[in-house]
Amino acid sequence: MRTQPVRPTFLQRAAALAGAGLLRALFATLRVRIHDPHGFLAAPPDGPAIYAFWHNRILAITAAFLRCYPRGRRGVLVLTSASKDGMWLGLIAKHLGMGSVRGSSSRRGATAMRELLDRVEAGYDIAITPDGPRGPVYELGPGLVYLAQKAQLPVLPCHAVFHGAWRLRTWDRFAIPKPFSRVDVTLGPLLRVPASDDESALRDEQRKIESVLREQAG
Repeated sequence: MRTQPVRPTFLQRAAALAGAGLLRALFATLRVRIHDPHGFLAAPPDGPAIYAFWHNRILAITAAFLRCYPRGRRGVLVLTSASKDGMWLGLIAKHLGMGSVRGSSSRRGATAMRELLDRVEAGYDIAITPDGPRGPVYELGPGLVYLAQKAQLPVLPCHAVFHGAWRLRTWDRFAIPKPFSRVDVTLGPLLRVPASDDESALRDEQRKIESVLREQAG
């Protein structure tokens, strides 16, 4: 079984650079409205946080990130799979001002977790799509809760609503906002996972975070 992440070729790197440029051009046309009822942007936590959002909302959250990421924070790392799809996402994220850590629960999971914990200690925020990379859609896996507990990081649920988007024929009906459309991004309350060895309690926390993320997942 392959344990190393897929590595990009020169042409793939060039294509990712071009793709990131097209996304920046698209994002520049969008009317992004950011709703922050709990004051995260006004008073972000001193340490890192985990930004959690569904896989099909990636482009909306990225557009919002480029406009409102708080000044003075270290930066955002995106957790991507070790697959070819994860390679593309990591390359494009780099050209949009974010870093990436390659791995998943099935491939390089332990290695990726150690790398994430090291980067958290260095002050980086983490972005996770807890139903990615292959679903089921809108179902939260255990990795997010494990990371939040292990690193004692707050989880910031991020919602996005598209007012005009194309939907791909993928497992999650991935959304691409139409040029000049409106996108509403709402930042939820910071959620903290208490330290516990009780598996039942951790499953309760997992269901709690999943419920918050599903509130606007239609």
